[in-house]
Amino acid sequence: TGWHLLTCRAASACRDSSAAPLPHKPPHPLHKLSGWLPLVPPGGWGGAVPALMQHWARRLEQEVDGVMRIFGGVQQLREIYKDNRNLFEVQENEPQKLVEKVAGDIESLLDRKVQALKRLADAAENFQKAHRWQDNIKVGAPAPCPDDPESEDVERGSKASTLRLDFIEDPNFKNKVNYSYTAVQIPTDIYKGSTVILNELNWTEALENVFMENRRQDPTLLWQVFGSATGVTRYYPATPWRAPKKIDLYDVRRRPWYIQGASSPKDMVIIVDVSGSVSGLTLKLMKTSVCEMLDTLSDDDYVNVASFNEKAQPVSCFTHLVQANVRNKKVFKEAVQGMVAKGTTGYKAGFEYAFDQLQNSNITRANCNKMIMMFTDGGEDRVQDVFEKYNWPNRTVRVFTFSVGQHNYDVTPLQWMACANKGYYFEIPSIGAIRINTQEYLDVLGRPMVLAGKEAKQVQWTNVYEDALEGMGLAPFPQGWLVVTGTLPVFNLTQDGPGEKKNQLILGVMGIDVALNDIKRLTPNYTLGANGYVFAIDLNGYVLLHPNLKPQTTNFREPVTLDFLDAELEDENKEEIRRSMIDGNKGHKQIRTLVKSLDERYIDEVTRNYTWVPIRSTNYSLGLVLPPYSTFYLQANLSDQILQVKCKWPDFEFLLPSSFESEGHVFIAPREYCKDLNASDNNTEFLKNFIELMEKVTPDSKQCNNFLLHNLILDTGITQQLVERVWRDQDLNTYSLLAVFAATDGGITRVFPNKAAEDWTENPEPFNASFYRRSLDNHGYVFKPPHQDALLRPLELENDTVGILVSTAVELSLGRRTLRPAVVGVKLDLEAWAEKFKVLASNRTHQDQPQQCGPNSHCEMDCEVNNEDLLCVLIDDGGFLVLSNQNHQWDQVGRFFSEVDANLMLALYNNSFYTRKESYDYQAACAPQPPGNLGAAPRGVFVPTVADFLNLAWWTSAAAWSLFQQLLYGLIYHSWFQADPAEAEGSPETRESSCVMKQTQYYFGSVNASYNAIIDCGNCSRLFHAQRLTNTNLLFVVAEKPLCSQCEAGRLLQKETHSDGPEQCELVQRPRYRRGPHICFDYNATEDTSDCGRGASFPPSLGVLVSLQLLLLLGLPPRPQPQVLVHASRRL
Repeated sequence: TGWHLLTCRAASACRDSSAAPLPHKPPHPLHKLSGWLPLVPPGGWGGAVPALMQHWARRLEQEVDGVMRIFGGVQQLREIYKDNRNLFEVQENEPQKLVEKVAGDIESLLDRKVQALKRLADAAENFQKAHRWQDNIKVGAPAPCPDDPESEDVERGSKASTLRLDFIEDPNFKNKVNYSYTAVQIPTDIYKGSTVILNELNWTEALENVFMENRRQDPTLLWQVFGSATGVTRYYPATPWRAPKKIDLYDVRRRPWYIQGASSPKDMVIIVDVSGSVSGLTLKLMKTSVCEMLDTLSDDDYVNVASFNEKAQPVSCFTHLVQANVRNKKVFKEAVQGMVAKGTTGYKAGFEYAFDQLQNSNITRANCNKMIMMFTDGGEDRVQDVFEKYNWPNRTVRVFTFSVGQHNYDVTPLQWMACANKGYYFEIPSIGAIRINTQEYLDVLGRPMVLAGKEAKQVQWTNVYEDALEGMGLAPFPQGWLVVTGTLPVFNLTQDGPGEKKNQLILGVMGIDVALNDIKRLTPNYTLGANGYVFAIDLNGYVLLHPNLKPQTTNFREPVTLDFLDAELEDENKEEIRRSMIDGNKGHKQIRTLVKSLDERYIDEVTRNYTWVPIRSTNYSLGLVLPPYSTFYLQANLSDQILQVKCKWPDFEFLLPSSFESEGHVFIAPREYCKDLNASDNNTEFLKNFIELMEKVTPDSKQCNNFLLHNLILDTGITQQLVERVWRDQDLNTYSLLAVFAATDGGITRVFPNKAAEDWTENPEPFNASFYRRSLDNHGYVFKPPHQDALLRPLELENDTVGILVSTAVELSLGRRTLRPAVVGVKLDLEAWAEKFKVLASNRTHQDQPQQCGPNSHCEMDCEVNNEDLLCVLIDDGGFLVLSNQNHQWDQVGRFFSEVDANLMLALYNNSFYTRKESYDYQAACAPQPPGNLGAAPRGVFVPTVADFLNLAWWTSAAAWSLFQQLLYGLIYHSWFQADPAEAEGSPETRESSCVMKQTQYYFGSVNASYNAIIDCGNCSRLFHAQRLTNTNLLFVVAEKPLCSQCEAGRLLQKETHSDGPEQCELVQRPRYRRGPHICFDYNATEDTSDCGRGASFPPSLGVLVSLQLLLLLGLPPRPQPQVLVHASRRL
């Protein structure tokens, strides 16, 4: 009983379908064929094979259908919904209205932050204008510290160097904060006691009251920050600065939001002198300088890097300006390390190359600020003829020159180049000067913005990035640290005297954070169904909101840049939608597209409706994605029933654990039903918290989300009636079932019987369960074998606990409205159904009938009797093994079939039963690479040997002089001996790093019919037959077992693998569509370019050099000197 519900009841019907014997070797003519042949071999299996296969396939289909009809309860659940029609209403999702409402809500949220930004920027400009510069300002004495051991030291300002403050944990900031004070962070390489910094601390302290007033007007404000052009960061509320374990390299001027707010987009060409005079220490300084310069660029900028001597050539494969995104900058940084010094200096070749790059109008670029950055050790040529040809008289390209290393060359030509082309001249004598001098050019670019005045006072919103105040240096990476920042430049309004020119320097940038979670709260989620969602993108096509925006780890120095076409599986329709959104248009489009399953094992072809509108007053655009079946949704209406039970919860008793034994175990989705509900990753504990809260609150409590709460209670009763009408009176063991289950949009997952919940591993949130979402997107029955990784142990088949899920969506039609509010299914006992599978694919008509082989029943074509020669398997649409007639393969169920039979899986792929889809995950986290030999050593310091010391010639060599230089500048610039930036920002030994992973999924191809083929391999050839099972996601395959291993084919890979991503050199030839910011400030006729840099080099002291030589000879280490700031401010 129970083995064949609807299959092959008449023995005569089976006998009519008997097949001819299957030979162990194909006839000789087949051996001469090559490749994969879509044919039925002459003789051998013959035409009876497809007929017999179809017969077995029908038996399998009917068996599954019969079990699902009896136990799944799809029809009964439809009737239950209709019987309870008075308890719910059917609501409609109107995409255009929805997306416009959400866009308006986001606009209002951001507008409140804009108003706060403007108040701060105006106040800062006024405070600085009223401030009286003090040359003799001193650091105040520290304030007394309270005895509270929980308090922490915080930088405050000029009245006291530090204060010990008390902090309280604030869930909004996910941090300990103090609302009564602001705090200050000053970069490590800036001297805190300098006059410039102390004056900056003095006038910015007045911002404290404005910060507090902003919070009073808008309590939802997060971090308010002023980033000064001097490097000072003042932020509110005060919180202890989380410095990393090693060196704190945080500098606000290098943060993405500061760079975006301080200048307009840039087209930059970096040219590096690699002539023979540039060697050793100087070349290393140049390489490091270029890498630091690249870090000052954002995704709105375009860049190229070239090296030059007599000729100029790009350092990488990029032959033109490319977007300064993370991956392109990585290519540059790696290429720069390969530069080699040789030849003679040719400034003309370098500048001509740079100007040609900037004049190329056939490529995508920023089309705003244009600049050339030249790094050299010095030279005599001024290349005036080049500037006359390309840049004069308009001087649309700024030239910045950098004299690198310590040398005796005349720097006048370099100063002249910068001054004659509206740029600036900088000196980088050692590693300690790199970070400051590679970012100072932003002050020059800010001049036209300052001179434009109010016209330039426009708020810009950044890409998504990691909030340094919460997340710097910590792991793992939580989603709550993702923010966008509104930025507004702050200008210097002072004048040197009556009638003097207006000051043209930027004071800094004001920023206010908005957490992505705060924006997400404005979007509908549970009314859109499991597969509906809202997303938003910026002008670069990067997602601001998307369910697939899940970075596992981030580099806090870089923004999180996930393109919309990388967040989803790219196709032409999505490219069109993305372009329209970037252009700020409205639109609607229904498309057929591919989607990846939540567990990233499967691909489904689905229908989706995309609707989009721009978010006004921002550079963002908002989109809504809905499957057709999510046009309508259920909304519980329990008001009348609540009144009947005197304001108690109806069906509430079915959530109590005491009811689980008779009604099945209930998992509830961990949603935010009420504000006071304590979250927990343990569903049993969460259910306990939920029940305790429900006993305290009334059904109409304002602290609860009535939509979520009422729908949960409704579905509790609906699924309990399914137990009562269908499950309770059935014997699951008779049909070899481990469990039956139902999951609903309302958040209920009911598993029957209760003991089956012990082995239930699916996500208690149906919207996050792969089986639930796939069932909604697929018609018929969706099989899901247990997940197995190739690297893990095979399944342990003990206590009959290993099961295969079979699920299907419940489609409900109410009038003309159709929706899918639930998914039901069964869990098959793997071993029992493997035996059943063999019987269904045999010549037996019933389980209890003994197998007989004779003239009318040929056992050669029999998956049960002839399992030594015949392989019979069921494979799902992702290529994973579901069932097999080979007992030794039962513990491999759930593995990608290529790991079980690589030869046969390749044949199925080559014959179009499967299609492969490859994509890249740009948000993966990888284990840190082991540190190199120089990981924590001083930066490339040359260490002479004993033989060198004893060799008189060595003391007159370039190596000795280079060592003297290194030691000299190591004394002055202590940071030379610090670890590399990569180490300074955290602990590479423990923190994972962001990486790219290549993903490969398989899905059913174009072949739907029954199909025969031969795997040709001489005497090792194999025949196979494959057929799709209708109304399921299964492929039924019968094949000869391999006779030998001489023709083992290459194995198809499905697992995720580490990758460098697509070839960047090819990608830049077909860049994705983007638009830059709508505003550009790169020119102002009143700009004063006379401040263009002056040399500050100093000749080496003979006494110091002699002392160093003596120290070296005596073997004594030089004594480190206090760190000082060798930097003349020109801002105030």
